Amino acid sequence: MKELQYEIEEKYLSPYAQQSNKTLGREVVIPECPYRTDYQRDRDRIIHCKSFRRLKHKTQVFLSPQDDHYRTRLTHTLEVTQIARTISRAIRLNEDLTEAIGLGHDIGHTPFGHAGERVLNALSGHFQHNEQSLRVVDILEEDGKGLNLTYEVRDGILQHKSSGNPCTLEGKVVSYADRIAYINHDIDDAIRAGILRETDLPKEAVKFLGHSKGDRINTMVADIIKHSYLKDKVAMGQDGFYYMNQLRDFMFDNVYLANNGEILNKRADRMLSLLFNYFLKNPDEVPNTLRKLSDEPTVFVTDYLASMTDTYAINLAKKIFIPGDFI
Repeated sequence: MKELQYEIEEKYLSPYAQQSNKTLGREVVIPECPYRTDYQRDRDRIIHCKSFRRLKHKTQVFLSPQDDHYRTRLTHTLEVTQIARTISRAIRLNEDLTEAIGLGHDIGHTPFGHAGERVLNALSGHFQHNEQSLRVVDILEEDGKGLNLTYEVRDGILQHKSSGNPCTLEGKVVSYADRIAYINHDIDDAIRAGILRETDLPKEAVKFLGHSKGDRINTMVADIIKHSYLKDKVAMGQDGFYYMNQLRDFMFDNVYLANNGEILNKRADRMLSLLFNYFLKNPDEVPNTLRKLSDEPTVFVTDYLASMTDTYAINLAKKIFIPGDFI
């Protein structure tokens, strides 16, 4: 029963951890579950929703991979969540809250990775995937009902970017885990794609953090544990933070923003632009479940495009813009 879970948390968690029975609650009060805590229910709600399932067909960094081993947005989400759980367990924070935030942090991400985010931001006037993730769980899921998650999970999703300021230490753990995951796993994928070699990485960072993906992740995780255990903050040491950011800057310069844009297929940008303008001119073709949630066409067209998987967007563009005889 969940009462035992409450007792375990009271006895064993850090005094700075968020306890499950002290949540600020949901916007809509619902009957309690006799078996699961609120954060466990939030985790389950995220896993079972449609937006979570669609992450498996959304690009992480590389479009049209040549094999099955490149990360997708879903595998990135799972890797972030696992790293975050490891840290939370070690420093005695609430694993269930951490897991729920980790699983939901990218649930509003666009197709085609950050290229999709960039083009939707340019077309709509403002788009940030963390804000869209909150919009998904608050409004768009369940045909406009949302998932009705607890305040702490919603806050962690919104604040997961490095510039954010989560209200819980568990949210801060996910923010660090996100950076640890995408830096190291995107290096791995970039090497697989032939864009980078291990010898291209900053030598000082490699010397401090490690010469392999696993070594670097272990070093970063251990650094956070060392500097955060039983403290009222989650942090890295000065050197660990410096070299993690050195790798991050290297990836932005050489992978994410290289060649005057991310190393992604530029056709994805043009395709999303075509779809965006098409649906602005033909708003009745946007599903009614999205149109009824906003009177502003720019908003529901953005919601529609952001929700698409890579394959759905590609097939829809073919259907709209390519004569049937040529498909």
